Amino acid sequence: MKHIYITLVLLFTISAAIYGQQDAQYTQYMYNTLSVNPAYAGSRGVFSIAALHRSQWVGLDGAPTTQTLNFNTPVSRRVGIGLSIVNDEIGNGTNQDTYFDGAFSYTIPTSDQGKLSFGLKAGGHFLNVDFNQLRNFQAEGSAGAPPNIDKKFSPNFGAGVYYHTDRFYAGLSVPNFLETEHFDRSGETGGSSFLAQERMNWYLISGYVFELNQDWKFKPAVLFKAVQGAPLQADLSANFLLRDKFSFGAAYRWSAALSALVGIQLSDQFMLGLAYDRETTELGNTAFNDGSFEVFLRYEFLTRYRKVVTPRFF
Repeated sequence: MKHIYITLVLLFTISAAIYGQQDAQYTQYMYNTLSVNPAYAGSRGVFSIAALHRSQWVGLDGAPTTQTLNFNTPVSRRVGIGLSIVNDEIGNGTNQDTYFDGAFSYTIPTSDQGKLSFGLKAGGHFLNVDFNQLRNFQAEGSAGAPPNIDKKFSPNFGAGVYYHTDRFYAGLSVPNFLETEHFDRSGETGGSSFLAQERMNWYLISGYVFELNQDWKFKPAVLFKAVQGAPLQADLSANFLLRDKFSFGAAYRWSAALSALVGIQLSDQFMLGLAYDRETTELGNTAFNDGSFEVFLRYEFLTRYRKVVTPRFF
């Protein structure tokens, strides 16, 4: 029983180290804003579909993988809606988390170019834990072992605010307000005790696009994530856009990783992005860690609100 609980603590400790206390992290966060801020819904003025796959620490057996799928669209000049689905897996299926959220935004024009949006999201989280996937787990010899967790549902809701012009954006959000507790041990201890708790994550994002000349644009961007009990996480990135078609740049996750990013606007509607991370910690020097990879795809439909899709950075 002791070894099982140690394994659970280890799984959630690894997950916290990777995701900055439960919430997933992305190198291409500037293209995945809906996952962290519901006020982003509809801000591009078109029906947008975005998918992302992230393989963390390739070469490490049981390393995490993350998939996201986002839909968002304006339904009027001021109202936007969206849907976000996130799937996290660690330990070759031992721990699987699936999040789904519906988003609603309301936008107020503040100037000829500026728009201020307020967003709400509501949804939930399904948790699966399969102890049989643990390499050294033996159910027959584990008296009192906890049962597998099969699609345990936990509701949640979040909110955000997002301001943008054609060249600048900034947003503040809390994707999940409820702090769900997992693996309650109160029956053993006689009191209130648990091994893991999902905490509120605060996100602050911002970026600006500089037009260097007719062909080149440059955009620095930043994401800060804060959560109680963990250090402040800062992601800094700088990207160049050539002729509104090709983008490339680099990113730095403070005291964690260096990243390279490339993207291509295959058409006005279809974009492909790739990213590679290399840990700057001791983990990055290990033989079994080949870094982390991300693949991003976005397709956008033309609407009556915007006949031509502008190849924006955000």
